[in-house]
Amino acid sequence: MHVVVDLNRCQGYAQCAFLAPRVFTMHGEESLLYTPVAPEGQQERVQRAVAACPVQAIVVGEEAGAGAR
Repeated sequence: MHVVVDLNRCQGYAQCAFLAPRVFTMHGEESLLYTPVAPEGQQERVQRAVAACPVQAIVVGEEAGAGAR
């Protein structure tokens, strides 16, 4: 599963890091780091993180893969 985060839109609420810590991590208080290809078994957690993002900064799946090219 491809993952792309619009870091200009991200406000650092860290809901994604709480829900999918193997994919999203906070670096400091406001900087988000993420893995662009979610590891096997993390898809459900990533989908929950997408749904929980208050600013809808996370895109996953084929849309994310096409945007990353």
